[in-house]
Amino acid sequence: MNREINIVWIKRDLRLSDHASFGDAEQSDLDYLPIYIFEPSFFEADDYSDRHGQFIFHSLKVMNESLSSVQREVICFCAPAETVFHYLSSEFLVNSVFSYQESGTRKTWDRDKAVAQLLNEKGIAWKQFQRDGIIRGITNRKHWDQGWFQVMEAPLINNNYSTGSLHLERNPFPLDEARMKVLEEYSEHFQIPGEIAAMKYLHSFCKERGKNYSRHISKPTESRLSCGRISPYLAWGNLSVRQAYQYVNLHENYQKNKRSFNGLLTRLKWRCHFIQKFENECDYELRCVNKGYETLKHENNANLIEAWKHGTTGFPLVDACMRCLKTTGWINFRMRAMLVSIFCHHFNCDWKKGTYHLAQLFLDYEPGIHFTQFQMQAGTTGINTVRIYNPIKQSKDHDPKGIFIKKWVPELESIPEEFIHEPWNMTPLDRAFSGVEIDYPSPAVELLESGRMARKRIWGHRRNTDVKNESRRILQRHVRNSKKRK
Repeated sequence: MNREINIVWIKRDLRLSDHASFGDAEQSDLDYLPIYIFEPSFFEADDYSDRHGQFIFHSLKVMNESLSSVQREVICFCAPAETVFHYLSSEFLVNSVFSYQESGTRKTWDRDKAVAQLLNEKGIAWKQFQRDGIIRGITNRKHWDQGWFQVMEAPLINNNYSTGSLHLERNPFPLDEARMKVLEEYSEHFQIPGEIAAMKYLHSFCKERGKNYSRHISKPTESRLSCGRISPYLAWGNLSVRQAYQYVNLHENYQKNKRSFNGLLTRLKWRCHFIQKFENECDYELRCVNKGYETLKHENNANLIEAWKHGTTGFPLVDACMRCLKTTGWINFRMRAMLVSIFCHHFNCDWKKGTYHLAQLFLDYEPGIHFTQFQMQAGTTGINTVRIYNPIKQSKDHDPKGIFIKKWVPELESIPEEFIHEPWNMTPLDRAFSGVEIDYPSPAVELLESGRMARKRIWGHRRNTDVKNESRRILQRHVRNSKKRK
């Protein structure tokens, strides 16, 4: 007779601390098998890049190094989830599956529905835990803020791991050699994966780095040090939002750095707010938040799109941000917003033409954040202020000496400081005096005129009847009745 077991299905919760699925599995009388499923469709998805898979793979290695002391291991499969559960249910008498809910794309949502049907047919209970205060199935935000604070202030789950006695004799769906080779690679420019590294970033922020958080949050260079830098760990679950919230809120330096620490705490809440929007309507990946904007026309100039993707737009800060993102997987929020703004507004491109490119580059890619924020900056919500960023002003305000630009756009390394933001203004005489030859493209568009046309286009469309009707629906469903905490 097959052995009766439980299964812990790891998704975007790659940690061992404050983990409800492991908690319930340990409380059960049955032993359990922790699994992670690399699905072939995951590798083929438009929003996937190898850096995501590598971060996951190395996070799992960190987990397994810790679990080895209690003779446990997260088993990695490479097959459709339904195939894996069908196999496990034939090898074992599976009593329950424990996992966190995933506020993912339509693809992961459809996958979960198919798995739910399979488990139901086999009489296997599936217990899904709430993730970071995100509530499944709500139709409005009444009392959402109060509920979020309750989750954040609840005690952390104290996960204690018993010695395992359950082992899989063979894995019929292993990662193939070629895929394994790719996943084992990891760029030295990316943040180190795993919950140990996550806690180090949290500790260093509260100990020293975070004191300049509020002052440097928009600076492309300084923010790399003073920002929390925990976004990849939250995105892939090396760290729960509750862990981060309580660590910062209860830290001994909180009173000394109250403004900066509260800034991070507020953004933890906003993070969950946007994921909640996506949880309610995951089709935001594929359509405008406000359906009325589906009729807004765009030029979608292929040359402009390619220049944007490769960091050759002729706007130094834009190109520096894209190149930095390609190399390191991270830039700050303002620079992300600027990249979206110039793409959608100044270049007059449909947000759908650029959203997957950035999703692939962000090491901290989280669907609920990415698609909702991308559209907010693109101006397709109908309820938010449309921000059209001027990259020259952003450059002068936040990288006045061009330090960030010169680091990531080496073609401009020798440009005199007074020309670093607008190198096209250098006359032949200026170049002769400074001894500089520029091998850098001219601006892809005329900035003032493209900005004027964008404002006319986006604000004009707000008068569209469908946009107005959708705006009322969105306000009813997604606006929160928030309460401030001191």
